[in-house]
Amino acid sequence: MRRPTAADLDAARDKRIPDVVRAGLDVLFCGINPGLYSAATGCHFARPGNRFWPALHRAGFTPRQLRPDEQEELLDFGLGVTNVVGRATARADELGADELRAGAARLTRLVGRHRPRFLAVVGIAAYRTAFGRRGAVVGEQDEAIGRTRVWVLPNTSGRSAHYQLPTLTAQFRALRGAPRS
Repeated sequence: MRRPTAADLDAARDKRIPDVVRAGLDVLFCGINPGLYSAATGCHFARPGNRFWPALHRAGFTPRQLRPDEQEELLDFGLGVTNVVGRATARADELGADELRAGAARLTRLVGRHRPRFLAVVGIAAYRTAFGRRGAVVGEQDEAIGRTRVWVLPNTSGRSAHYQLPTLTAQFRALRGAPRS
């Protein structure tokens, strides 16, 4: 994967990355929105330092650590990836509450169409705003979307220092170990 230039990053603002999804997934992971690095490369969770791919592997979801440009291989493992909001920004805090809520409505339709066993939203603050769940905590949520169970994971961005890789991995592992009904 080629490292984007400053011009590439500037041109990536407001771009979208296609979802990696199909019907019947075990887990559909959902980021907040693409960063400029991800939008410039066309790959989810692509910025160096993002801990999504290492946590996913270390938790046992994949037999090896995939690179962001191998994201389509997630489907082979019953996994997919999307975002609450499709447009790329430099920082997630550039998104407004209305945009997050509209993204939740789109995500609800996507989940209804593809019916994954779990929707795993990667980012607690964005989840709280998007879904109107101010008291939500990391882990399985009380509500579902149809028959899809909802799980919230911490933000994996390298810019988020609240959770280090071992703790992120443990949270991903808890999802991996959740009973499948």
